[in-house]
Amino acid sequence: MVPWGKLVPYCLSQVLGAYLASGLVYMVYYDAIMEFSGGVLTVYGPNETASIFATYPSEYMTLGRSFLDQVVGTGMLMLCILCLEEKRNTPAPSELIPAIVAVIVLGISMSMSANCGAAINPARDLGPRLLTLTAGWGTEVFTCYNYWFWVPLVAPLIGGVIGTFIYLFFIHWHLPDPDPPESLSSLSTISDKIKQPSTMWDNGVELKAA
Repeated sequence: MVPWGKLVPYCLSQVLGAYLASGLVYMVYYDAIMEFSGGVLTVYGPNETASIFATYPSEYMTLGRSFLDQVVGTGMLMLCILCLEEKRNTPAPSELIPAIVAVIVLGISMSMSANCGAAINPARDLGPRLLTLTAGWGTEVFTCYNYWFWVPLVAPLIGGVIGTFIYLFFIHWHLPDPDPPESLSSLSTISDKIKQPSTMWDNGVELKAA
């Protein structure tokens, strides 16, 4: 759990990390990008290269469908992640959770990236988009497709909340509690203490009778 006071620094750190990682990819593949694009960095056309870094909708996608695509993808991510540490439902080994999350993200990206690139994290899209803004693609990365850039920023936040509520409503709230209530355990302790002296007294009577 991240304290609320660390929420903003945590989000900014993710955006910065995505920006720096995209910058590294840009440096490593600079020659290939320039060869493919002919030196013209664009968002549209057969030789566009902006989608290497940030997500963009396919030509056939409408605004509503692309928004739904991002909501569903992030909702599925939360449904898969929240159950990993559920103590009441055979949790995954803690040392394997990072690898499992990586496989989940890979699976969602491979199965749901055809429509809009499967951002499923605002920082994963905003950081690289800022990189392309400063690396030569220009403001077109924000204005293209009728200012579509806000969709991967807003839709994943809504999808995460919806996915969390689905998990709570259909799974978490229905799992049995393995630990007995504290009131019952305290009552049993008191009753055991009450029974103990009477048992000793009965044993003493039996010894005297013998």
